[in-house]
Amino acid sequence: MQVPEQDTVSESAARRVGEFLRRRQEQIAQRWADAELFRTVFTVSRDEAVEACKAVLDALSAVAAHGALEDVAAPGFGPVRDQLGRMAGSRSRAGAGPARVADEVAALRGPATALLRGEFEDPSSEQAHECVLALTVLMGTLRLVVMETALGEGEQLIERQRQQLLEVATPVINLWHGIVAVPLIGTLDSARSQVVMENLLDAIVAQRARYAILDITGVPTVDSLVAQHLMKTVAAARLMGAECIVSGIRPAIAQTIVHLGIDLGTIPTRNSLADALAHVLRQQGIAVSAGAPVGAVPR
Repeated sequence: MQVPEQDTVSESAARRVGEFLRRRQEQIAQRWADAELFRTVFTVSRDEAVEACKAVLDALSAVAAHGALEDVAAPGFGPVRDQLGRMAGSRSRAGAGPARVADEVAALRGPATALLRGEFEDPSSEQAHECVLALTVLMGTLRLVVMETALGEGEQLIERQRQQLLEVATPVINLWHGIVAVPLIGTLDSARSQVVMENLLDAIVAQRARYAILDITGVPTVDSLVAQHLMKTVAAARLMGAECIVSGIRPAIAQTIVHLGIDLGTIPTRNSLADALAHVLRQQGIAVSAGAPVGAVPR
């Protein structure tokens, strides 16, 4: 007998599949708990895997009951999206690529289909074929939901890692009592500038800093946008009661600033971080003298 086309799956078949999933939930969950997708994620307790399987089956039965077999945005999937995303993420971190995760989800169809066929006196009847087709479509939708959720989890992970890299790339150093410094390396864009400002202001409060040094020795170029970010950071630091000094302005960058007509006249500048620190120490009344050259023999 020919299997009906996908668009001929009736609502009654979908509802029957939903009822089947609710009625045989325990048996299906027990079989799924031994499947690779659940077994490799829930390694501590098999009971935990069974409960996770039941949650997914609840979602599938809810989707089938409303006849939305191909709707990845069906409300029934809502309660298990986070769980499915964590499972897919766990498999990915274990070295399983997207194709393998998709295959593991597809493998769940077999045990459920075998139980569904057993519901019919004649497994080859048209009604049986239509219900099996409905289950196949539903499991295919589950596969898409898992992949969609996994991609979303992956994007969030990448964004979190990017934010962590920004924070690591913009450390605030406590140079002296009341003096902090931020050595900037690389391009200073809007996102990184925001992190610089937040980290610096937090450090000013935590260290009770009166002086903050922004060292741009490692910044390759300075344009009007970078200068604007620097001036905003300086202004924010002043509002917190700290004087800000910019150091590390190389000759090429100084020429660029002049050509662009950027006015940094209100911001104290020094040639290097060492010069900026010496300036701040003198401001605090601490005497600073140049050390003896390396290798010099004291008289």
